[in-house]
Amino acid sequence: MALSPYLLAMQELFRANTRSREFPAHGAKVHSVAWSCCGRRLASGSFDKTASVFVKENNYRGHGDSVDQLCWHPSNPDLFVTASGDKTIRIWDVRTTKSIATVNTKGENINICWSPDGQTIAVGNKDDVVTFIDPKTHRSKAEEQFKFEVNEISWNNDNNMFFLTNGNGCINILSYPELKPIQSINAHPSNCICIKFDPMGKYFATGSADALVSLWDVDELVCVRCFSRLDWPVRTLSFSHDGKMLASASEDHFIDIAEVETGEKLWEVQCESPTFTVAWHPKRPLLAFACDDKDGKYDSSREAGTVKLFGLPNDS
Repeated sequence: MALSPYLLAMQELFRANTRSREFPAHGAKVHSVAWSCCGRRLASGSFDKTASVFVKENNYRGHGDSVDQLCWHPSNPDLFVTASGDKTIRIWDVRTTKSIATVNTKGENINICWSPDGQTIAVGNKDDVVTFIDPKTHRSKAEEQFKFEVNEISWNNDNNMFFLTNGNGCINILSYPELKPIQSINAHPSNCICIKFDPMGKYFATGSADALVSLWDVDELVCVRCFSRLDWPVRTLSFSHDGKMLASASEDHFIDIAEVETGEKLWEVQCESPTFTVAWHPKRPLLAFACDDKDGKYDSSREAGTVKLFGLPNDS
């Protein structure tokens, strides 16, 4: 099969931009990276209880436990929210280092997302409770206790459905804001770990403990194709700004970059250790990621806490 002009063009671009640059961000493992909607800021959350924002503006302290996940407001480039094991979420404005709101929740929080319309924050905890919070009043709008292990959570781009991946390999879909079950899809034979929607609203992807990434048609809710180049459970996914590339990563020592429409391997980014989180820039082919690196220079057991960028010019 002939390779597509897009794939060839991107391979040529990456050949000229293969550099990965490291940014020291934290004193321990980085769990989550995310770009602001404008692409000018990159935030990271860490086991060291802090969040950081680049261009290295500030370190955001206040959580009493690991920051497991963070996300930005969908249209306000100054606001982001963090989920922590300290049973709170915190909303931050990058222009000040103190959180502008702390919302107490019932359990240790592990995943979080902001609705596409900016009106709601959903946070999931270790007890499989998902709480829907109003970011203006900081009060809970709704709460759902699930009878299965909830992994990642996400709205669809239209904001009228809410998706959860679960420990039984299923994708559960609820209507929003009613939160009535619409469908449960048996997506994988084992734990379904992560889910991401493409910016164009055509597809979503799921990653699983079976080391497969599956691509789904948003309207038909059918699996279009699978990507099977990883050997370990898929921990993290990200679509590029144009929806044409999908990055996936695991304990394999590379990040797979696939062409979405064909499933072909477009590139692989070499890593020295497992990758926890990947995020494409919202406007250009630049990939942020973080690995389980050790700071070998001084102490091989010490976590490095670095954030990395792939796609920078070789001569920069």
